[in-house]
Amino acid sequence: MSGKYLVTGGAGYVGSVVAQHLIEAGHEVTVLDNLSTGFREGVPAGAAFIEGDIRDAAKWLHTEGEAPYDAVLHFAAFSQVGESVIKPEKYWDNNVGGTMALLAAMREAGVRKLVFSSTAATYGEPVSTPITETDPTAPTSPYGASKLAVDHMITGEAAAHGLGAVSLRYFNVAGAYGSCGERHDPESHLIPLVLQVAQGRREAISVFGDDYPTPDGTCVRDYIHVADLADAHLLALDAATPGEHLICNLGNGNGFSVREVIETVRKVTGHPIPEVVAPRRGGDPAVLVASAATARERLGWNPSRADLAGIVADAWAFAQQRG
Repeated sequence: MSGKYLVTGGAGYVGSVVAQHLIEAGHEVTVLDNLSTGFREGVPAGAAFIEGDIRDAAKWLHTEGEAPYDAVLHFAAFSQVGESVIKPEKYWDNNVGGTMALLAAMREAGVRKLVFSSTAATYGEPVSTPITETDPTAPTSPYGASKLAVDHMITGEAAAHGLGAVSLRYFNVAGAYGSCGERHDPESHLIPLVLQVAQGRREAISVFGDDYPTPDGTCVRDYIHVADLADAHLLALDAATPGEHLICNLGNGNGFSVREVIETVRKVTGHPIPEVVAPRRGGDPAVLVASAATARERLGWNPSRADLAGIVADAWAFAQQRG
């Protein structure tokens, strides 16, 4: 059965891929994005587009004479950890204040289903591995804290007003889907940064610390293909239950080190990738790996693109396409 969905932040990396998946599943999609970090060309064909801010969502969530939206999928957020430390007010204002306005607009319009783009940054330094949803949340950046604050807001909204919501806490999202891929400015994610070296756009890749308690001394992270991530959002729409706020980690349950990623890029691209060892960055845990058992049990989610070489190959194809 087709639905009508508003995708906030749908001109960004993950939002655009989810919007594309919704369209391919036969749904009606409207993307709302102010293009502060998204790209107009990232909005998939077949989606209606509104250039605007989530604080003004009330203008579009309820229009006389039109069928109401069945749900909102919310991706509109600033997400640079380093920037959030320097400009915390920007993250509280947009990520928290903007979402508060969005929730009020949804309540007013009678839209009672939400899928929220959360993050593993809500956990901070993990107390155990793999990380489960019941582990302590102690974010180490204003970015992670802002996302955790929104999760708390959603929990209250569900209990008080019957919202059916699912928060999906991503680990390291990577890869590309069709014409949608990573194009952050500035880029901060490992795989696209290493691919920039392969393209000759960067001289070497910095390895921040090679003395961690891991097999090769570099940090280990859980990488998830963006298309698998998108699948989880569509499943979450079906799983959202009135009055409940379900939180699910999204990851593959295994990790790859920084040096394993670099070596995989070498093999996929055929290019040498010079490395430069740099000091550790503050707040970088040695290992971040998810337990996705809740997503498997509650959403019926089974990621099928866990092969690192495949993830890198898709990202490489997108990078070459962009030039």
